[in-house]
Amino acid sequence: MIGVQGVLSRISELQTQLGIAPPVTTATAPSGTSFASALADAKGTRSTGVTGQAVVDAAKKYLGTRYVFGSTDPAKGLDCSALVQRAYKDLGVDLPRTSREQARVGTKVDSLADARPGDILAFDSPVDHVAIYLGGNRMIAAPKPGDHVKIQPVYETPTHIRRVAGTAEATPGTATTAVRPASLQNPTSLSGVPYADMFVQAGAKYGVSPKLLAAVAKVESGYDPRAVSKAGAQGLMQLMPATARGLGVDNSFDPQQAINGAAKLLKSHLKEFKSLPLALAAYNAGGGSVHRYGGIPPFAETQAYVPKVQKALAALG
Repeated sequence: MIGVQGVLSRISELQTQLGIAPPVTTATAPSGTSFASALADAKGTRSTGVTGQAVVDAAKKYLGTRYVFGSTDPAKGLDCSALVQRAYKDLGVDLPRTSREQARVGTKVDSLADARPGDILAFDSPVDHVAIYLGGNRMIAAPKPGDHVKIQPVYETPTHIRRVAGTAEATPGTATTAVRPASLQNPTSLSGVPYADMFVQAGAKYGVSPKLLAAVAKVESGYDPRAVSKAGAQGLMQLMPATARGLGVDNSFDPQQAINGAAKLLKSHLKEFKSLPLALAAYNAGGGSVHRYGGIPPFAETQAYVPKVQKALAALG
């Protein structure tokens, strides 16, 4: 065993060789310097004093700023990675410009359940979107052209979660693998909801919130697997026959098949529109209608449907 002093001595040698800090020895180290502190200095991970909440507050200053791809000037607009870069820059922390680079800075966070406010959430592979986590399964982001900086749910599984606040520098790290949101890790959160296990299983399989699936089912059919609408939509998730076939659903009246099909469809809409309200509008009226009108279509049914599902989702916590 070489003891603490031996480790400190070795750290000092490494620091001197790398040119990252003055030698830290038992003779020169300030009184009270701990092994953990010296090791943090050597690794470049000592806290800068920038907190995650400070990052969140900095990002919120840009709420309402319109999305402009490639712009880093808030007066003109911001894209997703420019918002993240700007929020950190306002606090004196320099980040790379692109979302792919930002998905490699700081340190890896294993899951959304472990994420803290201020962490960077990155989506898709290769990464094409980033946001700042707010806590409570919410994030602030510049979503897409025609939209603006806003707060929204974490609508799909992040492929990378990185923590920069509280570390000494934003040096590129190692890419991480996909993680599951907390909502997918807590099956009991749907206790008492019909078909809860199926919602949880489908959510885990397709990376969609089980609560969102349950909320859609409640609004669509009142959890009735035999429901048929006037337009011909069928089953628990009210899938139109042609849509069901396209999703690989042979029997829309089978709750398991219906839920899996709806999860697959919602996953696709969330990825395409990067907005929960627009994804719900697409589920009700079709993605083509959302594109045609540049937002929630002006159909009375769809205009009422989106807030109904959001209300049902909120009721599930």
